[in-house]
Amino acid sequence: MQSMPEVGHVSVSAQDASLIDGLLAGNRRDLAKAITLVESTRAEHRQRARKLLEAVLPHAGCSLRIGISGVPGVGKSTFIEALGMFLIEGGHRVAVLAVDPSSSVTGGSILGDKTRMGLLWQRPEAFIRPSPASGSLGGVAEHTREAILLCEAAGYDIIIVETVGVGQSETAVAGMTDAFVLLMLPNAGDELQAIKKGIMELADLVVFNKADIDPTAAQLAATQMRSALSMLRPASAHWQPPVLTLSATKKDGLAEFWQVIETFRCALTTSGEFEARRRRQALEWMWQQIDSGLRSHFRGHPGVKSALAKLSVAVEAGTTTPAAAARHLLDLANRES
Repeated sequence: MQSMPEVGHVSVSAQDASLIDGLLAGNRRDLAKAITLVESTRAEHRQRARKLLEAVLPHAGCSLRIGISGVPGVGKSTFIEALGMFLIEGGHRVAVLAVDPSSSVTGGSILGDKTRMGLLWQRPEAFIRPSPASGSLGGVAEHTREAILLCEAAGYDIIIVETVGVGQSETAVAGMTDAFVLLMLPNAGDELQAIKKGIMELADLVVFNKADIDPTAAQLAATQMRSALSMLRPASAHWQPPVLTLSATKKDGLAEFWQVIETFRCALTTSGEFEARRRRQALEWMWQQIDSGLRSHFRGHPGVKSALAKLSVAVEAGTTTPAAAARHLLDLANRES
């Protein structure tokens, strides 16, 4: 019997060994195929994806991961494209993982980020991957963490994760990136107040985009934001989040933005917090996978599957409490199949 080829001491099929070779060589098509594999819900694909991730893990982790969130209409895609082009001109390779909202009715997504970032998409040094949120909370897709590792293994040294849009719950991106950037509009008004507490505490940098439209309003908003941030506990004890103004459409302020990012990275690296964040995020990812696995095991349990429909009807009819139904289903799941 022919033995399976090994990649990094992980036995994989010949097909996946070829895919990994292409990925590590920086082939964008193979990178896209690998991300599609880890996003698949098929059991055989999940097993292949686990082996693929184990094989490329030694080649990952050497990028700077930047999370971008902001209110709708703030110009996230325009900002990311302008920043990406700026970074490529500086010799970097940039991967953009953009998460599009999914319809709660049809489940579909537009996935139009390649269109919105047409100039960046055409550059061979860039990779843009739109993925549907598909009901995942936190503003990111379920497999964004895996996609980050694959992009790093493919040689991209800057990974940008764009969330679906700002909100109190859309903070998961801060738990998988090194620098969390919050984009704001100069005239946010009450929108700023609505999101202030939940997301501003996690921001490493706040940026007011479209500052060219009304420079006076932009400067005023930046001043107010600095005052607001001074009353909040920063995400890091070694970094006070600065507030910048820029115009992505005019490419004005990008150099200053990147200088702040580099200063931030240096400050956290020197203090040891950069690696501490990575370690903490890895553990959080492990527990997320455990939670996901337990939910999957619960729903697939034969006893649960046979009783779920009847108990659901009883809960809807009010003949049993949700707590009692949940307890019964959990007891069934704890029994041997």
